[in-house]
Amino acid sequence: MGEKEIAVLAIESSCDETAAAVVVNGRDVRSNIIASQIDIHKLYGGVVPEIASRKHIEKINQVIEEALTEAGKTLDDIDVICVTYGPGLVGALLVGVGAAKAISYAVGKPLVGVHHIEGHISANYIANPDLEPPFLCLVASGGHSHLVVVRDYGQYEILGRTRDDAAGEAFDKVARAIGLGYPGGPEIDRLSKEGNEKAIEFPRASIEGAPYDFSFSGLKSAVLNYLNECKMKQIEYSKADVAASFQCAVVDVLVEHTMLAAKNLGISKVAIAGGVACNTGLREGMKAACEKDGYEFYLPTPILCTDNAAMIGAAGYYDYRNGVRHGLDLNAVPGLKLGE
Repeated sequence: MGEKEIAVLAIESSCDETAAAVVVNGRDVRSNIIASQIDIHKLYGGVVPEIASRKHIEKINQVIEEALTEAGKTLDDIDVICVTYGPGLVGALLVGVGAAKAISYAVGKPLVGVHHIEGHISANYIANPDLEPPFLCLVASGGHSHLVVVRDYGQYEILGRTRDDAAGEAFDKVARAIGLGYPGGPEIDRLSKEGNEKAIEFPRASIEGAPYDFSFSGLKSAVLNYLNECKMKQIEYSKADVAASFQCAVVDVLVEHTMLAAKNLGISKVAIAGGVACNTGLREGMKAACEKDGYEFYLPTPILCTDNAAMIGAAGYYDYRNGVRHGLDLNAVPGLKLGE
């Protein structure tokens, strides 16, 4: 690229990870600090928003300091302050936004609010230095299932989205139903390796007139009905088979819709992003489908799939280059849509 070095301090606090990172020119990660709250929320079987917000307040300054120290930089060396301002939990987002605005004001550096899903997509730029738009990206996480065409840096077209439960949400609910811990995604992934994915035929939903949209509530209900029926009839069932068959149904739908879009739109580059992109079934399934059809396949490393600030730094850098700036009136927008 040959342009001058632009160092971004990025902050992410949309859910239950307090994270800060220093990223140079969008792809060179100098530090990526993540303070996870999983152990606390495990006790409640899910994220408790008030607790998450309080923990962010406790951790945010420490995480930012650590990110700067590890990168060998001071705030004077930073050119831009980037922060997730939505979507997410409003109380959690406000902590990060407040910290970013304070730093921006104190050191007189520009402020860029970043869309959380744009961050997930941009994790692919860090993991794959050669990746340039346009490409197709499946974003699958606890709160989102989106099929997005990345036309250019900061230019997105949503082809499909979930009509009900997001893929990650379905993983968590099914995991709870079969007695696995929180978060459910990694637990189901682990257990499904011991099961037979063909053991139980769970439904794969398609929506008439919207071939790229997703729906997982019917699949989730089918799993719960299967478990209830086994209980009522006192039939022994294999948790591993349920996990494997459920995971196979989710992966089939995600892969099928993504490949259909790639074919119909003539896009040769396919990427995945978001927490569910850690799932080994999805990673292998998408890789195999892309190889079979001759598409290039990109995916972030597992640490970049879950919530982190490096991905926000990557997205924020390209937003900054596109002229995006926010004032000190930047607010948290919990229901922020991509492209707003």
